[in-house]
This record gives sequence, structure tokens and C-alpha cells, in this order.
Amino acid sequence: MRYKLAVFDMDGTVLDTLDDLADAMNAALRETGMPERTREEVRKFVGNGAGELIRRAAPEGADDEALSALGEAFRARYYAHCADKTRPYDGIPGLLSALRAAGMKTAVVSNKPDKAVAKLAEDYFPRAFDIAVGEREGVRRKPAPDAVLEVMKRLGAAAEETVYIGDSDVDCATAANAGTDFIGVCWGFRPREVLEESGAKVVCATADELLALILGSER
Repeated sequence: MRYKLAVFDMDGTVLDTLDDLADAMNAALRETGMPERTREEVRKFVGNGAGELIRRAAPEGADDEALSALGEAFRARYYAHCADKTRPYDGIPGLLSALRAAGMKTAVVSNKPDKAVAKLAEDYFPRAFDIAVGEREGVRRKPAPDAVLEVMKRLGAAAEETVYIGDSDVDCATAANAGTDFIGVCWGFRPREVLEESGAKVVCATADELLALILGSER
């Protein structure tokens, strides 16, 4: 049978956010007197939330005061400029429209700050998601299943009716922890090899392939 609910990661899955993340991080690093990072370094740093991104981007040995200053500068810069270069991946708007037309519920669960998730979901995919949530105080971030379980409860979908879609080892672990199926995508921040090594049994390379897997999958 078809899934009732498709839950998507955001960065590296539905949106290519890397340039805006790297630009905001480097602006914050400059502002706080720290050395900048390359785009590829930032690619490797993302996936575990803004706090981890900040810690990884900071120089080794940075103290709590320096990390706090960097975090404040990064969050302010990123929220103001999170849509400068960000774009949906090829085929994603059409995929979401097709899922909605098929009667499926759709959601985003991301480790990026909740405020940015809400803004980007509305800016790029208006009315395409039933729920879009990010990192919030009091809710454990992925790979903890808390946010996915919350979304499932709010939308009335059981684990066996839900599929989680993402581009990273964190996403694969999140699906396992929530008890849902997982489909990996290899157009994002991690290559196919990382997803497969993390336990992903299904990895796709295009939005058309992903759509067929979601709508055609049987339990």
C-alpha cells in the first residue's frame, strides 16, 4: 500500500542551502575575528544542527564565550540571508505537488533552527507541507526521533504508514529511531556511499525516482 505520510529533511534534500550557510558562517567568522572556512568544509559540518555547525566551524580550542559570539552572529546573518542563493533541487516542487495530488500528507523535520525552517518552507514551498519544524528548545534534535514522532502524531500517521527522506547518515538513523522506512537521496550533502554505509537500503538519484519509490512502495 502507499504511504500516508512523507517526512523530508530540508538541507540537502528539498533545498540546496549550502552557499547561504557557507556565506553566513564566513560572515560570522569574520565578524568574530576567526578564520574562514571553505564551502566544502561547511558541507561536512552541517547535519547535526546549528550548534554543532558552529562548534565545528570555530577554531580548535575556542572557548564558550567565543562560541556564543559566533553563534549569535551566525544566526542573525543566516536568518537575514537564508534565501539569497538557496534553491529547490531539480524536480522537488513537482514531486511535492504530485504527492499532495495523490492524497499524501507531507512534512519537514530539520535540524536547522525552527525559525529558518518555517521561513524557507513558506518562501519556497507555500502550502506544500502540512507541517515544517526545525530545532527547538526542549525537543531533542535528530537523530533522536522526537520531532518525527510529534509530526506523525499530529498528522495521524503510524510508523508503518510513514517514510522519512534525507541525504545523510543522521537522517538514516532518525528514521530507524522513529521506526519508519527510509529513502536516501544522493544529490545533497553526503554521497551515496555514506548513506549505504549508514544502513540505507534504498538510495535514489533523481526526484522522479524518489516519487516512484514513495508512491509505488509496498509494505
